[in-house]
Amino acid sequence: MTIDGRVAELGNRVRPEQVICVDGALAPTAQNTVYYLLNKPDGVVTTASDPQGRTTVLNLVESPVRIFPVGRLDMNTEGLLILTNDGRLAHLLTHPSSGIAKEYLARVEGDPSPSAIRRLREGVELEDGITSPAQVSRVSEGLLRIVIHEGRNRQVRRMCSAVGHDVTRLVRTRIGPIQDATLSPGSSRQLSLGEVRRLMEAVGMTDEIASTMPS
Repeated sequence: MTIDGRVAELGNRVRPEQVICVDGALAPTAQNTVYYLLNKPDGVVTTASDPQGRTTVLNLVESPVRIFPVGRLDMNTEGLLILTNDGRLAHLLTHPSSGIAKEYLARVEGDPSPSAIRRLREGVELEDGITSPAQVSRVSEGLLRIVIHEGRNRQVRRMCSAVGHDVTRLVRTRIGPIQDATLSPGSSRQLSLGEVRRLMEAVGMTDEIASTMPS
């Protein structure tokens, strides 16, 4: 058995967010899993605790069990964030091979030209390499809808800066099949059974749907 890729030893303690494998296969999802969707406001940090005493995403979600955020939104980015204690689903949602789409609305300085939008679509050179092709459309003056399938740190902000249009406000509006335009900033709710199933389908957990989710 391994924990996060390291061989487990007698007495190891396992956190909910860690990935456990037995004989190379991911361990089954626990039956007492919970799944929440949070609309993260500006100024909230995506950590379990903060030494500076700032509000964290866990402060905004009431859960009977310990949960953790799936991926990250930087402090000044708003929008949808999934929190759960399902380590396997979290691992697959954030793994680059899954290619889960993440949609953002980006308010930028100025109004990007067609050539700037084309560069964003085709990929721009960043410090950590060229970005993969993205779906980019102009919603209105200075407002872009951007869909990416990668999870690099501050990627959308860096992409927009690379084409000369710094982001002034960024909101994530969709994670794979999950979106909710009615969820107000700072509010959270449990994902429905159908939403959890769609997430599992999106990352290829077809066997897990039948074995762990109630009918």
